Amino acid sequence: MVAVKIALDWTPNTNHAGLYIAKEQGLFAKAGLEVTIISPHSDGYKVTPASWVESGEALLAIAPSESVISYNTWPEADRKRPKLKAVAAVLQKDTSAIVTLKSSGIDRPAKLEGKRYASYAARFEGRIVQEMIRADGGSGDYQELALPMLGVFNTLLKESPEPCPAMLCLLSAGEADATWVFLGWEGVEAARAGVELNAFKLGDYGIPYGYSPVLLAHPDAISGQADALKAVLAAAAEGYRYAAAHPAEAAELFCQAVAAEHPEGLPQPLDTAMVQQSLELIAKDLLAADGRWGVMEAARWDAFLDWLSDKGLLTTKVQSRIVKEGVTTTLDGLRSGDAGEPIPRSSVQSATLFTNDCLP
Repeated sequence: MVAVKIALDWTPNTNHAGLYIAKEQGLFAKAGLEVTIISPHSDGYKVTPASWVESGEALLAIAPSESVISYNTWPEADRKRPKLKAVAAVLQKDTSAIVTLKSSGIDRPAKLEGKRYASYAARFEGRIVQEMIRADGGSGDYQELALPMLGVFNTLLKESPEPCPAMLCLLSAGEADATWVFLGWEGVEAARAGVELNAFKLGDYGIPYGYSPVLLAHPDAISGQADALKAVLAAAAEGYRYAAAHPAEAAELFCQAVAAEHPEGLPQPLDTAMVQQSLELIAKDLLAADGRWGVMEAARWDAFLDWLSDKGLLTTKVQSRIVKEGVTTTLDGLRSGDAGEPIPRSSVQSATLFTNDCLP
């Protein structure tokens, strides 16, 4: 058996369903793989999923497409990082949105002026939100708060009569007014808790957002562990196709697999009915029109890269608490224009950022 680790971007949710179903159905084992799925709650979100792949400890990690772009444009003056590559798209459609509580009265991005946005402290995130506000007629002036990861969404749900979901915690304490979530998961959680949300989808404000999330791999693994990588993705594809076709049964399998994989429990226990509702919502977004899972198109990567470049977001400086003159800055610095020099669009090619070659 070949030992393989897969690092998740968040605690187990339906974006990860195909991976857990593949394990529960014995598809990984049948392919000669002993797969361990790492949830970031196990270490308190101290290590990013991409870092697991960067270090070689994990074969694959789930992350947004921005992480791939960031790894491929990271300044060597800070540190040399491997050019991680996306090898599968988990979803074919962007199901994310910036959300606020409906009761807040913040019913459009322009009303986020001066408000508090709970951030994951990613390199492009705050400036993407800023451009959304500007696209709606605002100036883009708002507060970006890098709050504890376990509580980002909970900050919004101060009105919830139920225990707060893991991502909706920061809004529950009244510490923030908005955050970025997956509607197929946190949106379902909020609805089931009786909390109404306003949802601002990036595409509605002229932002051609890329694939999110994706499974990314180290270039050395793509060249040196190709057989294992292809075997993992083939089994995962079966798991995701099953989830798309049988959401009710898949919900049961997913919950069973999560309980077996994480016997210590999760910060927020899974509810099978909620998982089924989520899977029914995202089932149509799991597969491409031809029924394949994971495939990506260069045109979509290029559209997002073009937008980042046109808006001046494709720049050399990176966010860090450690000051390196000319190399790092703060999240506030990035939004205020202390972002370094423009990275030529021609130097960032979609062909270097993703591949479909590892897919079945």
